[in-house]
Amino acid sequence: MKKKIAIIGAGIAGLTFGNLIKKYLKHDFMIYEKEENLSLDEGYGIQLASNSTKILNQIGFDKIDYDKIFYPKGIDFYNIQNKKICDLDLSQFNTEKYKYTTLQRSVLIEFLKDDIYTQHLRFGKRIKEVSEIKDKVLIKFDDNTNDLVDIVVGADGIFSNTRSFFEKKKNKPKFQNAIAVRTILKSKFELIINEERISLMMGKNCHLVVYPINNNKDLNLVCIIRDKKYEPNNVKSLVNKAVNQNQNLKKVFDGELKSWPLYSTPSILPSSNNKVFYIGDAFNGFLPTLAQGAGQSIESAYELFNLLKEESSDVQNSYFQERSKKAKIVKTRTNLNFFVFHFSSSFMQIIRNFFMKFLLKRKSFIKVYLGKVYKS
Repeated sequence: MKKKIAIIGAGIAGLTFGNLIKKYLKHDFMIYEKEENLSLDEGYGIQLASNSTKILNQIGFDKIDYDKIFYPKGIDFYNIQNKKICDLDLSQFNTEKYKYTTLQRSVLIEFLKDDIYTQHLRFGKRIKEVSEIKDKVLIKFDDNTNDLVDIVVGADGIFSNTRSFFEKKKNKPKFQNAIAVRTILKSKFELIINEERISLMMGKNCHLVVYPINNNKDLNLVCIIRDKKYEPNNVKSLVNKAVNQNQNLKKVFDGELKSWPLYSTPSILPSSNNKVFYIGDAFNGFLPTLAQGAGQSIESAYELFNLLKEESSDVQNSYFQERSKKAKIVKTRTNLNFFVFHFSSSFMQIIRNFFMKFLLKRKSFIKVYLGKVYKS
């Protein structure tokens, strides 16, 4: 049966879901974005495992300009002094068609918007009120427009406004006493790293990740630093916590820096309305220590799309069971990484490094720890 769908939020989750609906189903849909435009100037990087690229290829991602993406072969792990500990081969999860891919977020958004920008995307739309009329949901926006739909898909991020209208049980995101600082590098400066691989450096209460985001070898750098409060005007002082552990990092932070506080969603809760679904961070927000933010947004959109395609008799329950199972796996590993990457004790760092060297050589461990995450 043909349905009308309102998608709230034009991020990776909402745009992926819209593209899948447009290409494969006959449902009517509109994506409503509260901002006045898409953030195409956001050049920071994202990582997509092969299960994510497999989904995106169904809507043409395999035709994207090769120069705008990169296929890193693996991850090199270092201590904060840039001494290599061990490495991980990422190509073991690849196939000829589906590969671990890094790129700028803006490149992916540009790709996702192309087929739906004109007819299926509306800007400056903030929900003012919602109500149910028979078997439908009436959404009223603060610009005095409205839409009467069969399904609402909340894709508006970890601080989802959609949830605030439909859910009585609060699931307020929790600040994790950590700040992310990001910049784009044109050179690796004094760092001894392989520019064709992902480099992860672990220090006291901080870690850095550097990786190429295109075939020009532009490098995305993100530094996660433990701190109990976020002061956006004090970022230079914040990064000194990393620089003081390795003076070679000083030039790395000389450029323009973007920063934001890190939050995660404490609980994984189902929707209380069988006409309302949540995808991406609106379903559950993770810390970035497994590089799964974009990937899980894409996966959740695909899971919901498949259930609508199959016309499942109990879409809401089926979706929650499938999505929460995967979210729990990702959440557990993300939180473990967040803990392990930031040991302040030198003794604990030595123990961590020993076990990392041992475990990352075991295919059985890699299959369990990452294989379940990358499994499509």
